[in-house]
Amino acid sequence: MASKKAKAKEPKIFTWVGINRKGKKISGEIESNSVTEVKAGMRRQGINPIKVRKKAKPLFGMDGSKPIIPADIAVFTRQVATMLQAGVALVQTLEMIAMGTPNKRMEKLITEINAKVQSGSPFSDTLREYPLYFDDLYCDLVHSGEQSGALDNIFGRVATYKEKAEALKSKIKKAMNYPVAVLAIAGIVTGILLVFVVPQFQEIFAGFGAELPAFTLFVIGLSEIMQAYWWVVLLGGVVGGYVFVRVHRRSAMFRDQVDAVMLNIPVLGEILNKAAVARYARTLSTTFAAGVPLIEALESAAGASGNAVYRKAIMEIRSEVSAGNQMNFAMKATGIFPPMVTQMVAIGEESGALDSMLDKVAHIYEGQVDDAVDGLTALIEPMIMAVLGVVIGGLIIAMYLPIFEMGKVIK
Repeated sequence: MASKKAKAKEPKIFTWVGINRKGKKISGEIESNSVTEVKAGMRRQGINPIKVRKKAKPLFGMDGSKPIIPADIAVFTRQVATMLQAGVALVQTLEMIAMGTPNKRMEKLITEINAKVQSGSPFSDTLREYPLYFDDLYCDLVHSGEQSGALDNIFGRVATYKEKAEALKSKIKKAMNYPVAVLAIAGIVTGILLVFVVPQFQEIFAGFGAELPAFTLFVIGLSEIMQAYWWVVLLGGVVGGYVFVRVHRRSAMFRDQVDAVMLNIPVLGEILNKAAVARYARTLSTTFAAGVPLIEALESAAGASGNAVYRKAIMEIRSEVSAGNQMNFAMKATGIFPPMVTQMVAIGEESGALDSMLDKVAHIYEGQVDDAVDGLTALIEPMIMAVLGVVIGGLIIAMYLPIFEMGKVIK
C-alpha cells in the first residue's frame, strides 16, 4: 500500500549542494518526493548534504528551455554508444555530451548523472533515479553491460532499440492522426454548411408554399438544431473528449477495452497488430542478446508491446516458458501471432540463434509498418475527397431537390 501511495505522489524537483568523497563541492537537481528522500539518496552515494531545497516553479510554468522528450534520450544513448565504442571513458563521455547538448534541461540531467558516476555510483543505479527518462528495461540492459564488461556493445544495442522504438512510435502516431483528420475536416465543413449556408436556402423555400421533400426537411431540421444548440454540440464534444482522456488515464480496464477495439479497426488495426509484433520481437531480441534471462526478457517485452491484448498474451507465454515449454508453442497457443513469426521463433530455438531470428522478425515487421503507413498516406487524400464529397454533395442535393421538383411541375 505504501508503494502505491508513493507512486501516486507527483515527484518534485529539488536543488542540492553537497561534498563528495574527494572533498569537492558539487551541486545539482533531482526529482524526488521529499527533502528527506533526497538527503538519504545523497548519503548513499557518498555525498554529504549541505543544502537541499525545493526548486521554485518558474512564472507561468515556463523556464525558457525545452522539455526532455524520448527522442532526446535516444540521441543521448547513441552518443554514449559511439563514444564508448571509440574508447572514451564514461565520465569524459558524459562531460562532452553535456557540453554539446543545446537543451538546457538535458544538459542539467547529464551533468547530474555524471556527478553521481564520478562519486562512485554505478551508472545503471544512477539512471534508475530518473524513471521518467530511463525505464526499467533501459536500466536493466545497462546493468547487464556493466556486469559483463561490455557496456559499449550493450549501449550500441540500446541505442538501436531506442531509435527503432521512436521511429515506430512516430509511424503509429502518423497512422492514427489521419482518420482523426478526416473526421475533423468533415465535421467542420458540415457545421459551416448547416449554420451558414442552409438557412439561406430555407428563406427561399419559405416562399414556395409547397411541401418540401423529406430529405430536405431532414437537413433543414439539422440546421435549425445546429443554429439553436451549436454551443451544446461544441461543449459536448469538448467534455466528451476530456472525459474519455481522464477515464483512459485512470481505468486500466477501459484502456484494455480500447486497445482491443483498436486492433479490430480496418486498416489501422492491421498497422497496430504489426507494430505490436515488431515491438515484441525488437525488445526480446535486444534483451536476450544482452544476456538478460528469457523469462525477464519476456516480462520486458510485455511492458514494451504497447497494447493490452499483446501484453496479456506475452505474460501467458512467460508463464508457459517458466513451466518448461518451448516459446514457439506458447506463442501459437495465444492465437494472435502470425504463423511466420512462430515458425521463425521455432527455427531460432532449434538453432540456438533466437536473438538474431527475432531481430529479423522485428526488421520485417517494422518494414511492413512503414509500408502500411505509407499506403495509408497515399489513401488519405482520395479518402478526404470522398468523405467531403459525400457530405457536401448530400447537402447540396437536399437543398436543390425542391427546385428540381418545381421544375418538373412547371413542365
